[in-house]
Amino acid sequence: MVGVRKAFGATVALGGVDLEVRAGEVHAIVGENGAGKSTLMRVLAGALAPDAGRMWLDGQPYRPRDPADGRRAGVAMIYQELSLAPHLSVAENILLGMEPMLGPFVRRGALRRRAAEAIRQVGHPDIPLDARVPSLSIAEQQLVEVARSVAIGCRVLVLDEPTSSLPQEDVEKLFALVRRLKTEGTAIVYISHFLDEVRQISDRYTVLRDGLTVGGGPTAEASLDQIVAQMVGRQVSELYPRSTRTPGQAVLELADLAGVSLPRSASLTLHRGEVLGIAGIIGAGRTELVRTIFGLDRVRSGKLRVGAHVGPASPARRWAQGIGLVSEDRKHEGLAVNLSIADNLTLARLNCLGPAGLVRPRRQDRAASRWIDRMAIRCRSPRQRVGDLSGGNQQKVAIARLLHADVDVLLLDEPTRGIDVGSKAQIYQLIDGLAAGDPTVGREPRAVLIVSSYLPELLGVCDRIAVMCRGQLVQTYDARRVDERRLMADATGSM
Repeated sequence: MVGVRKAFGATVALGGVDLEVRAGEVHAIVGENGAGKSTLMRVLAGALAPDAGRMWLDGQPYRPRDPADGRRAGVAMIYQELSLAPHLSVAENILLGMEPMLGPFVRRGALRRRAAEAIRQVGHPDIPLDARVPSLSIAEQQLVEVARSVAIGCRVLVLDEPTSSLPQEDVEKLFALVRRLKTEGTAIVYISHFLDEVRQISDRYTVLRDGLTVGGGPTAEASLDQIVAQMVGRQVSELYPRSTRTPGQAVLELADLAGVSLPRSASLTLHRGEVLGIAGIIGAGRTELVRTIFGLDRVRSGKLRVGAHVGPASPARRWAQGIGLVSEDRKHEGLAVNLSIADNLTLARLNCLGPAGLVRPRRQDRAASRWIDRMAIRCRSPRQRVGDLSGGNQQKVAIARLLHADVDVLLLDEPTRGIDVGSKAQIYQLIDGLAAGDPTVGREPRAVLIVSSYLPELLGVCDRIAVMCRGQLVQTYDARRVDERRLMADATGSM
């Protein structure tokens, strides 16, 4: 790709980007949200037409008319925002557009065999071929996307944040698949905000910033600090800040808590002024645990205490009791993407915005602007549609809603999934300030419960880490006295 340009109105997304990817190599593209990475890949895949520039594939001029044309040429892309058909089964999604036919009829047996082989190659033969997409977890949906690209038999595979929802065990399986495809001569473009993964899996890298190529080279010759500095245009001194935290009174207590299916048994105590992490693999029950605490899933048995309130409650009651949740599914559950930033920020607490249940727009905009400034949310105005923001800024809006509601307990499910390293650093700093009682983000110290598949994040941010295995909280550790191996061993039940 040479001199690729793309503008949306007055906004220049790509200002003339060059990219060369060789057969049999993994080439990482890194940069902050909004740097142009996904736009560049959409041009490559045929989803966007460039305004200028040229492309070659295997030395031949390449200009796809649409994604189907790109797939026929051998270019497969897995988007960060998953693109599965929710009304179809896993097998039908994997072979969508490539169904084996006998005249006008689909050969169902052949379809299932090819889909099963693709699922086996990504290391998850346990995913049921007849399951509908909505019944799968976000991580399982991501694996189905990978399987679909494998089934195409592509020459160029683009992976846009492929591990953002995967625990370490599945990350290793994906990396094994990537290495196998690499030995077979596939050119692989790897987009990720996890720079340790970039160093582990890629041969070369390219850095984009503000739609321009600003650096790159052999990955082995670059330090993480150098790559981060190229990405953000400045030095990031400390990714995981740690202020003095003093755990106080218990604000959340669970005793043998069980949901309808998951969790099976969970006992923990969360104190004001601490950050408690929940580690575990897919299906362990981590998300179900926070949903049960918040009232989205029903409690089957056990005890649940929130401050002075005992027993299960609806989400509305939980908000009133001082608990807020940020969902892992930002697009469908975490935000109302077609509403404005102001609407999303203030939805959980509207009574302060006008008399008699009314909302005064000016008062709402002032409240939203205060949090936009404190959270450094990059936007045009409080009235901008949330769906138009980058992933990192969307996540800041979701967290700011909890702060506007003035909650004591923050339940954060995968709070940094799919966002850039600069936004991650800001969110880590915010979490630290909330637990320590930083006056810039509120009053007294809050309590934070974090679910994350990224173990370095939990080890860097948390005071304690509890591990879930097969629906049970099996062990809790001081984060300063445990390592990734111990956490993974407990999460998989191998030790």
